[in-house]
Amino acid sequence: MTRILFIGDIMGKSGRKAAARGLDEVVASSSYDLVIANGENAAGGFGLTESIARGLFDLGIHVLTGGNHSFDKKEIIPLMKEDPRILRPDNYPSGVPGTGVWTGKAGNGVRVAVVNLMGRVFMQSLEDPFRTGYELVASLEDKADLVLIDFHAEATSEKVAFGWHMDGKVAAVLGTHTHVQTADARVLGGGTAYITDVGMTGSLDSVIGVRIEDALTRFRLGIPSRFQVAKGNPVFCAVSLELDEQTGRAVSIQRHWEVLDDLNAAEEEDEE
Repeated sequence: MTRILFIGDIMGKSGRKAAARGLDEVVASSSYDLVIANGENAAGGFGLTESIARGLFDLGIHVLTGGNHSFDKKEIIPLMKEDPRILRPDNYPSGVPGTGVWTGKAGNGVRVAVVNLMGRVFMQSLEDPFRTGYELVASLEDKADLVLIDFHAEATSEKVAFGWHMDGKVAAVLGTHTHVQTADARVLGGGTAYITDVGMTGSLDSVIGVRIEDALTRFRLGIPSRFQVAKGNPVFCAVSLELDEQTGRAVSIQRHWEVLDDLNAAEEEDEE
């Protein structure tokens, strides 16, 4: 049996501190063969930098997935080109730097593929993730014992539809992007672990990670304003997966939603 931890969207410095503490507490109580995290908001809420990516790897995260903010920090592109552990959605057009697929071995020697795809409803128009995902999974059949997909999408309906589309074909479909953990974690009929959104690792006292006052200004007045990452009351959101490498399917999926009351991220002054 292979155990994998997937951490929801890490939002800014408070999210990175929460990820570090959450890893200490969750991993200490249960050993994992592979740790994956969505890191597209890790640098000040928008994108990823080389130093922050390396810092997240130093925490014990093995693979970083992305989304619509993958290219917000241009300085990540050289590292993205050379380090296959940093993913961006694979349904970007041909010629875009980086890759959306990582293949390697988990700590127990099992071959794992991590796929990153992005939805199209209320999002940037990319290649069809349903077709791309199906073709990718078919190409990985002889390369991986377990395949997991981070489906980075806005619309709940698109995420649910994609989960059913991939049911029985992959070990897990894990939704990201909307930053609010959903209560529908389960193993679908075909053996695929599914959740509509893993949630956000960052400030709970926020509007999906953004300072409350900044978001309210935008909603109430319609005036463009600079969003800053909120820093107080951090929460750690993740899912634990137990997967059967013999069948390539899931045995269980468990949600983690932990408020880290004693972690005072509000003392940090810089925005990253």
